[in-house]
Amino acid sequence: MLIQLAIKGLLVALLALAAVWASRDANKYRKLAWVTLFLTFDLIMFGAFTRLTDSGLGCPDWPGCYGHANPLQAHEAIKAAEAAMPGGPVTVVKAWIEMLHRYFAMGVGVLIIALMGVAWRNWSRARRAGAASAAASPWLPSFLLFFVCLQGAFGAWTVTLKLQPVIVTIHLLLGMGLLALLTWLAARQSPHASVAATGSGLRLPAALALLVLFVQIALGGWVSTNYAALACTDLPTCHGVWLPEMDFDNGFTLWRHLGKTADGEFLPFPALTAIHWTHRAFALVAAGVIGWVALRALRIDGLRKSGAWLLAALVLQIVIGISTVYLNWPLALAVAHNGCAALLVLLLSMLNYKANLAAAPHAASRMTTHIAAA
Repeated sequence: MLIQLAIKGLLVALLALAAVWASRDANKYRKLAWVTLFLTFDLIMFGAFTRLTDSGLGCPDWPGCYGHANPLQAHEAIKAAEAAMPGGPVTVVKAWIEMLHRYFAMGVGVLIIALMGVAWRNWSRARRAGAASAAASPWLPSFLLFFVCLQGAFGAWTVTLKLQPVIVTIHLLLGMGLLALLTWLAARQSPHASVAATGSGLRLPAALALLVLFVQIALGGWVSTNYAALACTDLPTCHGVWLPEMDFDNGFTLWRHLGKTADGEFLPFPALTAIHWTHRAFALVAAGVIGWVALRALRIDGLRKSGAWLLAALVLQIVIGISTVYLNWPLALAVAHNGCAALLVLLLSMLNYKANLAAAPHAASRMTTHIAAA
């Protein structure tokens, strides 16, 4: 079974590698970094679809499905589980969604191994030629391999611990962290417009905005993993009031089973309200900080395009978030809400990279600039 799973992950990666090989880009490593980033973004979107369709336990074991490499081989076991619990977490469709997510994740893992291998080879060659530079350092790709293995471990625990909310939320945060690191790696391989020296003053604000965004994503993940999305169905109030009845103690007890308190009782509705209301309230903070950083970037040469894209993504995310409440959290909008959060991570990570370039002109001077200043 493990060999069959490995082959499936390798096949996913080979499709991406073939696209890189066929590309006209002379810098294949740069192309590989961007393709891996693109597929990781897609994987986050598909992971959201898996969670929101309640397919996380479509195959209740790991890494296979009832001991097999695909749901087709496990069809009898899946149908038996579905017959024993109609409407439960195991169905043929959910099993395929879960396993496709796993194949996709394994493919991304193979691509990261390829990134690390090529980085070490290029660094060794450059070192022998006396031209090794920080831009060619293989340590970030090596750390990415550790990071994706950690992400895979939390993916396994998501299944084996039966969707325990804190595990699923950390799994989401690690996925977003992987996206941020891959964005930095891809940006490091690419030419950029020169950034005005004043851009260095955006380093701390941009880092703060990224941190605030991750806190908001954690709160959003906590809403999703606790099935609290519909705890408040009106907007801007919740249950018709600004401060509804809320149970923060049970709502934000981290180590507990899905739908239960730490004592094993059913999670009271005010706890779900507290989870939803906190995510909604902190969204105002996140929007304010990210919007402030985007507006500052709009006034700096070399960062205007980044600021415009960030502001546009922020507005889109706000519109989607409001729409999900008014339309009772439709699946397409819920997935788009996760995807737009990932887009904000990508754009803020890129803005952080460029702000750091402005603070380190000696690093920027080693890069050939082919893009006109924004």
